[in-house]
Amino acid sequence: MSNPRVRKIADRIQVVVAEMLERRIKDPRLGFVTVTDVRVTGDSQQASIFYTVLGTEEELASTAAALESAKGVIRSEVAKQLGMRIVPSLTFIPDALPESARALDEVLARAKQQDEEVAARRVEAYAGEPDPYKKPREVVDEDDEDDEDDEDDLDELDTRDLDD
Repeated sequence: MSNPRVRKIADRIQVVVAEMLERRIKDPRLGFVTVTDVRVTGDSQQASIFYTVLGTEEELASTAAALESAKGVIRSEVAKQLGMRIVPSLTFIPDALPESARALDEVLARAKQQDEEVAARRVEAYAGEPDPYKKPREVVDEDDEDDEDDEDDLDELDTRDLDD
């Protein structure tokens, strides 16, 4: 779909289908539908319409049945709006993007929870001192008396060693 003409056709089909689902299709089986993407083949023969439905699996199934039954009416309106000689055949495909996003959110939430548990364990079980690099400064006494006593002790040791 790198062709700009094909991209314009796909965008126009998306708008027309969304308007049709909102205004003209009155099927009670049709749930809250959002057309997420349209992909058209390079020869403009087929269009794949991706949609999401807000609700349960049962509502998704009933919406799929409603879209299949309204496919002819939607295709005729697309033909009128596009004004093309050959109108692409429409295929409705449920989009898997919301389920993938939900699964990814669950994985991210689980990873966040595990990170928080590891951080809590790290605080509880710390090996060693809280901060081994910071040491309190030792206060040095500036008393002259202590220094003289230390020198006397050294002198006594020296004389004892000589006596032995």
